[in-house]
This record gives sequence, C-alpha cells and structure tokens, in this order.
Amino acid sequence: MNLNKIRVLTRHVFVCKHLLSRSYVRFAKCEVVRFPHCASKLFANAIPSQSLKPGLVVPVLPARTLSLTACMFKSDNTDDNNVEEDELDDAEIETLFQEQIPSGVGKEDHRVFIVHPDVKWGSRKQYLTTAALQMEEAVGLVKTLNKWSVVDKLILSTKTPEKKRIFGKGNFQMLTEKIRATPGVTAVFVNVERLSPSSEKDFEEAWGVKVLDRYSLVLHIFRCNAKTKEAKLQISLAEIPLFRSRLRNEVANLDQQGGGSRYIMGSGETLFEMQQRLLKERELKIRSALERLRRKRHLLRSQRKHKDFPIISVMGYTNCGKTTLIKALTGDDGLQPKDQLFATLDVTVHAGQLPCHMTVLYVDTIGFLSQLPHQLIDSFSATLEDVTHSDLIIHVRDISHPETVSQKVNVLNVLNNLQIPERLLNSIIEVHNKIDLIEGYESSDPEVIPISALKQRGLEALKEKIEEAVLKYTGKQMMTLKVQLNTSQLSWLYKEATVQAVDDVGDDCSATVKVIISQAAYGRYRKLFQVTS
Repeated sequence: MNLNKIRVLTRHVFVCKHLLSRSYVRFAKCEVVRFPHCASKLFANAIPSQSLKPGLVVPVLPARTLSLTACMFKSDNTDDNNVEEDELDDAEIETLFQEQIPSGVGKEDHRVFIVHPDVKWGSRKQYLTTAALQMEEAVGLVKTLNKWSVVDKLILSTKTPEKKRIFGKGNFQMLTEKIRATPGVTAVFVNVERLSPSSEKDFEEAWGVKVLDRYSLVLHIFRCNAKTKEAKLQISLAEIPLFRSRLRNEVANLDQQGGGSRYIMGSGETLFEMQQRLLKERELKIRSALERLRRKRHLLRSQRKHKDFPIISVMGYTNCGKTTLIKALTGDDGLQPKDQLFATLDVTVHAGQLPCHMTVLYVDTIGFLSQLPHQLIDSFSATLEDVTHSDLIIHVRDISHPETVSQKVNVLNVLNNLQIPERLLNSIIEVHNKIDLIEGYESSDPEVIPISALKQRGLEALKEKIEEAVLKYTGKQMMTLKVQLNTSQLSWLYKEATVQAVDDVGDDCSATVKVIISQAAYGRYRKLFQVTS
C-alpha cells in the first residue's frame, strides 16, 4: 500500500472520542489490529505496526465516517461518472443522527436544577417579560422531555451576564453550594441563549454535573421529536457548532498536556486541524443532502403552484395551537395535536375548503421560541423556506399566555430575519387563540380574529377573512361566464378553477357559471375555447 495513502487513512482514524462519542482501543503490544466498526477490510492492516507502541490509544471511527476514506483506496480505473457523490440513504442518515448524540445528554433521564440569571440592566435585559415568567418557560422546556424532572430552581440576579461565570463571586459561591447540597441533581440548566465553551467547562468543574443552555436543551428536544429524514439532517447540522465548541475545549486540554499541537504521523496536520477538517467534511455532506431535499421540496411546491391552490402558512410561538387550528379548519383526523413544546418539527400540508368552495393548502410549521441563536434557526431554513413561497400567513397567538406580547415580538423578529417578502408581511392575519380561557375576552383591534380552535369558536369569521385575503393577494377574481354544456368548458372550469354555482340552464345547451379563477387560468380558458369576452 502506498505510504501516502496510509497517512491519509491515519488522519481519518485519529479522532477525539468527544467528537464522535466512539470507544478507544488500547494496544498492549505492537501487533496488527482489526477494527470491528470499519467498512472496508483495508482498515485491518492500515496502521503500520511500527507506529503502534505499548499504551497507545487509538480512537476508532464508525463505518459511516470512514466511508470517504475507503473510496480513496478504490481502483484508479473507477469511472467517476458512474458513481454518485456519496449520497446519504435513510440508514446512513439514521446512523449519522445516532452518532451525534451529545455526550452527557444522550437518552438518559435527568433530574435538573434550573438557574435563571436575572439581568438587572444593559442590552441583555428583557423588558417585555419577567424573570418569573422566563423561569416558568424554562421549567416547561425541561418537562417537555420524557422522564426529565425539575428538582429545584433559582432566580439569581446578575449585573455581569457577559462574564465567564455570569454571576458575581458571592452569588456564584452561593449557587455552587446550593447545587451541591441538592440531592439527586444530574444536570444544571442555565437559562441563557448560549454558554461559551469556557463557561460550560468552568460550570461543570464547579458543580460536577452536565451543564445545559437553551441551545443544547432545545436541540435535544428537537432530537427526541425528530421523525423524518429532513428533520434529522437539520438537527445534525445544528449540532455541528456544539461539536466545534467541544473540540476547542478538548484540544486546549491536550495542549496543556503537550499533545494538542503535535502533527499526526507526518501528515502535516495537527490533531486540531484534522478534527476541524473532519467536521467540515461532515457539515458539507449534511448540507449537500439537505440541498437535495430542498430541490425535491421545490418540485413539490411547483406542482402545488401549477394546480393553482393558494398556500397559507400557519405560524406562531411554540404550543400556541397551530396544529389544533389547522385540524379545525380542515377536518383532517390524521392530525394529532399535542400540548407540548416543539411537537411539530416538519412542514406538513393539509387541504381545506373556504366558504366559496375554493380549496386552499394550510402549511403547519415549526414553532418559535425566544432567545434562540440564529444558527439554530438557520439550520431549519430548508423547512422554513416554504413560508417565503406562501400566498398568505396566519399568525396564531395564545392570547391566554401571560407573555403573549413578548411572544408576538419574537415571532415577528424571526420572520424579519428570514427575509420574508414585504407582500407576505403585509398579508399577515393575526389570530387570537384560546379565548375560551379568558373570561369576558374582547379585542380592541377590528383586524384581529378571536377564536378557540379547540372549541371551534370563531372559525367561520376566520374563513371569511382568509377568503377575502386570498382574493386580494393572489390575483384571483370572481367572474360569471356563459358556457356551452355540449363542450368540455364546464368540466375544464371544475378542474382548473373554483365553480361556485351553475345557473340558468337554457334550451340552447348553455349555462351561466359563477367561478373564482386566476388571471393565468382565465387566459388559458379563453385561448382553449376561443372565448372573445
């Protein structure tokens, strides 16, 4: 085997266990070692025996990670045009998804201590909510996970949220003593958007348990709720920044021991550089797979557009009742709404009818949450891309929630960050859901539609509002046409437009038909049947 190929292979084999959570093999003797996880027999003798020393620890990568390297050892005569570029199938995506379970979280249950930093002033202070309400949401996030529980919680004021330990010396010491004195704690949830790698490491050393922030906790909720290939790929992409943070910490530890900056067996790469490259390769592979799914989704959108169905995206803060509303509007018994955060991770489309008999498609989307890094939202851009191609947006608000105003601001901020077209932002229909939970509810805004999706109250008024908006923003128009019944005119209109009524059937085999039709469809109708007016 060519020595250069051996070096290339070796660079793929030496990977930190914290990066991909795989076991190590310790060699007691200098002998040939066979790797049970390897995809290719070439790996059995890949590492030269003279390189193996007693006590050497070699990380073993799973088969999926090594598949790229295996391709390097194929015959040079392989016709590249006959081999598709390493496309991920369902089994490989599932393997990748399971490999990336963050260490310390995994599938185990946790008894969580929650600490909420109450910022007193500055740019990080929250003005539209309170510390108590933020703590309540944090408790809800933890309880969303099956068999996770909250053992204690603490709101602690801070004037220095940007510092490594967030809290002052006295408060941090008091917090540490309280956590260590609380029996059964297996994890601490610090209710901030994102902890720096150094802060996370410092907290874990001080408290002796796994430390989570909103990014890692919400990502784990996503992971537990992911069912489809697209959701799993998007979660795997969102986890890459966590692995990069962990990688920097691990290499920093190795540098302290004199090993982090060493070159790997003459490869010209340090351990850190090699692991960064592997992560980049994994990220590119995930993005490539998501791009293929994006193209397929674009094709489905094109097919829906060709059928001329108006598309209505239903959006809102997580657990505001979006899925319940769509079920009420469509009568789709296949929808099973859940009273939990982030129950919906995938875009689903459901057909419903308006009072004018027009068929519309309601798009159920992922819910939003405050204080989430843009990286997490960006990872789900392929899913949220459907929103930008809608004809109309329904913004559902849980009007019974004490933070309903803050939730509205967060949703609108996300929509702005997604670069939603101005025409869509102008078409938003605001819906106040769960009015049955507020005694004597009255809205002062005539443009707002009050409903109870669960009790099916106010739905007719909402449908009429949707119908009015669809006609206004899609360019469809109501027309009265005279058709000949001895031709295919009427059947064509039933297929390509919305027929509201057929009247005045005369002796001359003609009828007056009331339709809702787009300008494009009406143009085709006139051309096909040679209608002059």
